[in-house]
Parts: sequence; C-alpha cells; structure tokens
Amino acid sequence: MLPGSIQISGETLSSAEIRDICESLRENSVRLLSLRGCQLSDRDFGRICRGVAESHSLAQLNLNLGIVSNINRVKLLAEALKTNRSIQSLFLHGSPLTDAGLAILNPALSTHPSLVALDLGDCMLGDEGINLICGLLPPDGAKSGLKELTLSANPGVTAKGWGRLAIAVAHSSQVRVLNLDYNPLGDQVAGMLAVAVASSRTLEVLDLEGTGLTNHSAQILLDMVENYPTALRTLILGENSISPELQQQISDLLSEGEEEEENETREVTVREKNPWICQSNSSSQMVFMASGLGESLLAETEM
Repeated sequence: MLPGSIQISGETLSSAEIRDICESLRENSVRLLSLRGCQLSDRDFGRICRGVAESHSLAQLNLNLGIVSNINRVKLLAEALKTNRSIQSLFLHGSPLTDAGLAILNPALSTHPSLVALDLGDCMLGDEGINLICGLLPPDGAKSGLKELTLSANPGVTAKGWGRLAIAVAHSSQVRVLNLDYNPLGDQVAGMLAVAVASSRTLEVLDLEGTGLTNHSAQILLDMVENYPTALRTLILGENSISPELQQQISDLLSEGEEEEENETREVTVREKNPWICQSNSSSQMVFMASGLGESLLAETEM
C-alpha cells in the first residue's frame, strides 16, 4: 500500500488519536503528517516525535501554528530529526522558536540527508538565527542544502542579518525558492537581494510582498532583470509602495525570459528528435515546432 496522508487542523487531539498516528508512522503508511494548529499534551508530542524518528516513509511534516510551543518540545523534535532520514519538507511557521530554539534544532537540520524545504516564518528569529540558516545554504561545490526556504514575518532580523543571508543565497548552488514576505526589509536590503539574485544560478522564486519597498528598489530590481541573465522567474512585490507600471515592467521582462527559455528548450528537443532538420534554417524549425511537437514535452512536477 502506498503511503498516504494525515491532515488535522486546529483540533484538540486525544490520546487515542495520537496512538493511531504513531502506529501509522511506525508502519510507514504516512507520507504527509500535518497537525497545523492542533492542541496536544507535552507527553503526546513526545510520542509523535518518537513516531517521526522511526518512520521511513514520512516526507512532509507540518507543525505550523504553535505546535512546537516550548523549549522542551524543540529538544524532542531535534532528537527525532537526528534519527529520521526521510523528511524532505519541515514546516514550523508560527512557532516561538527564537534564536535559542533554532540553535538546538540546527545540528539536526544541518546533517539531515533529505531535507530540502524549510519554513521558519514567524518564528521570532533574529540575526543569530539567520547566521545558522546561512549554514543550511552551502556554497557551490559543497554538500547539498535547502532548495526552498521561508523566513516570512521575522521582524527581529536586522539589515546586517539579511545582508548575510543575501551573500549565502548568492553563493548557494541549491536554493530555488526564497520567501521573505512581511519583513521590514526596505530599499537597502532589497538592493543587497538584487545583487544576490543576479549572482545566483538557481533562484527562481523570490517573495518580497509587504517588505517596505519603494520605486527606488523596484528600479534596481528592474535593471537587474533587464540587464543580467538570471534564473529568476517569479518576483512577488505586492503590498509595497511600488507603482503598478514598474511592477508590470518587471513582470513582463520575467515572462519574456521564461518564454525564451521554453523556446530554446523546444528547439533543442526538435533537433535531438529530428537530426535531419537543417540547423541553419531557424524559421523552418519554428514552423515545425508550432505544428504540435512541443505538446509532447512533459513539464517536471515536484511534490
């Protein structure tokens, strides 16, 4: 039987329900476990963590909205992550971790062999926490690291901390999605992030919604998108003091880049499948592709 999912939101969990969840974890019949906003005792949280440690099928663990509510729970989760080898995505959004809690989790996070997505939004982090997170974004040629990182709504981080993160992102060989929405970044930090995006060969999505940006930083981002080839495909700038015209210009340029990349991919595919096509006659290639060959291409979908 293929592993399934257990998704419970905002409920008070009984001991019997906890027992059933733990049995499913031990039987490797759960791929996704979400207990978002649920209420459970410290004892039952410990039971869940032991089940997580024993599971070989669990790929996504969602403990958003206050499940990891004290330092003892942080320690229990850290111990579980040291043993578990299967989790790919960990969501702790809205947990009062603070830098001290992240310091406890960090050894398990940094050595986990499968973790590629981490949500630490609204976790009361500061600059020290960001320093630890930078270690999860190893530079080119180093070990594998995070591909998706969410740090929304952590207003305790200063420009110095965001600057360090920008440097780590610029040199990371892995990160593709970075969510920094609802942090008071301002134009100074946005400028640093623009340099990071221009340097990154992997970053595809950057969320800067509600981060205190103005037309000044938007113009810098526009210049970056217009003049430097990047992997960036989505830049979210809503709820900032940026004119609709600038936002549209940036969006149009990103769309053009994506269309050009798709056309190049299709052209290469046509050449590989039909080596007899004359390489010098680009117009005939484009007409041939428009006949429907491109429809057979499958887009990669990741869980």
